[in-house]
Amino acid sequence: MKIKENVGVNKIILGNCIEKMLDFPENSFDLIFADPPYNLQLEKTLNRPDYSKVNGVKENWDKFKSFGDYDKFTYNWLNVVKRVLKENGSLWVIGTYHNIFRIGKILQDLGFWILNDVVWIKTNPMPNFRGTRFSNAHETIIWCTKNKNSKYTFNYNLMKSLNDDLQMRSNWTFPICNGSERLKFNGLKIHPTQKPESILTRIILSATKPGDIILDPFFGTGTTGAVSKKYNRKFIGIENNKKYIKFAKQRIKKVVPIKDLDSLNFKENKEQIRIPFGQLIEFNLIKPGEILYDLNKRWNAKVKIDGSLISENFKGSIHTLAAKLQNLPSCNGWTFWYKSEKNNSISINLLREKVRSELK
Repeated sequence: MKIKENVGVNKIILGNCIEKMLDFPENSFDLIFADPPYNLQLEKTLNRPDYSKVNGVKENWDKFKSFGDYDKFTYNWLNVVKRVLKENGSLWVIGTYHNIFRIGKILQDLGFWILNDVVWIKTNPMPNFRGTRFSNAHETIIWCTKNKNSKYTFNYNLMKSLNDDLQMRSNWTFPICNGSERLKFNGLKIHPTQKPESILTRIILSATKPGDIILDPFFGTGTTGAVSKKYNRKFIGIENNKKYIKFAKQRIKKVVPIKDLDSLNFKENKEQIRIPFGQLIEFNLIKPGEILYDLNKRWNAKVKIDGSLISENFKGSIHTLAAKLQNLPSCNGWTFWYKSEKNNSISINLLREKVRSELK
């Protein structure tokens, strides 16, 4: 079944997520990302050592009378989520120690199958100002499917490639949302728990394909929508706060989708033949002395007979040189370097696939 025409995609719906999700047909979404209220149970004002007030989560949407009320709320929204999630789709739920264990139990009670618990390690966590316990420096993300037989999407090779050809682990290190990415108005945060785009980027790239439909029932200021638009995924957000929706729309409108759609395609084939860059020389697809460059033509490098590249007195493989030029710890040279052919820019990754197809 498809999303109803009157609902549409790439939009934000105002209202209660439990009620609004009932408007969707069953099995509508390829991925659902949920960042529900944490139920922090804050009772006192928190001050820094200089006596300035900490601007934490104090909104009414995070307040529940009891754990029982929170559990009932959690059961209700997860029950509807299970209805609208595709049979082979997956659900990601993020939380802290305040709520994630309760959510995990209810997920299993409802028959969800947990694949991983991912730990988001914050590089810049908020200190524990009272000095009464360890600083809370992580959050947990539960990744699950509707049942243990779901044939869910996991772009294993893409994740491995992004991690410098090492298996991606379940401990993810990212800073909390800050700087220009943090939405503010008159110097104050629009949303107290805005998630960084880096987390949603990894989730969406790992568990969806271009064109997939993503639902975020607690849309907030639109991180899920912004990343979905950038990477050519469709989204629907549900949010009951008009102020959050206003800023989310402004934010998403500014996002420029990646125009090179070919760069978003990544074939998952665990038995692919390994093709070293030097083999492109042997197949006469790259010639020694030929100049390669990045897509925006900021850097270029000359191909050596041994398959290495040289640029600006640096020499190395397609991967190490690309990383060196950008001052990065690692870079996938296959997607970074291009060659000129009949006034067109050709990705060397396409040349690799050509060799691979001939060797099959």
